[in-house]
Amino acid sequence: MTISPVFTGAPTDERCTVEQQTYALLDQLHIPYTRVDHDEAATMDDCVAIGAVLGVDICKNLVLTPRNRSAFYLLCMPGDKPFLTKDFSKQIGSSRLSFATAEDMTELLGVQPGSASILSLMNDPAHRVTLAIDRQVIESEYFGCHPCRNTSSVKLKTADVLEVFLKHTGHEPVIVEL
Repeated sequence: MTISPVFTGAPTDERCTVEQQTYALLDQLHIPYTRVDHDEAATMDDCVAIGAVLGVDICKNLVLTPRNRSAFYLLCMPGDKPFLTKDFSKQIGSSRLSFATAEDMTELLGVQPGSASILSLMNDPAHRVTLAIDRQVIESEYFGCHPCRNTSSVKLKTADVLEVFLKHTGHEPVIVEL
């Protein structure tokens, strides 16, 4: 995996629209960040390598839905924790969950599979997606994720994510312990 040096601020080269919009919103909200560019991050092992360069743990982000697709959840959790559907389902009072489709992710969050993150909630003004965050992530000083594209990653202060970004989007997180 090729990973760039750490940069501060938005890239100056051409990026996909959703990634450009992500950086523009972070700048508009005066949320400082550092970032790296890299090959497509297809696995959590890739994210571990990326996180080592950025000095942050990159969150595992899962978009989940019950079989009848009556609700959607974005779960942000530590990358090294195993995901057990029954544990998460029980905590949020939902029937058994499965992964949302690529079409759902595009429609609800404006991202492709592998690129969902808390930042993609900027594309959910109707609040159709419920945010769930593992307590361990909330308690970390820094938050690592993709800027709606899995060829870049950012490091943000968790407080900025919770108190500025989520306030802007209007998403109230459900805290879970996995």
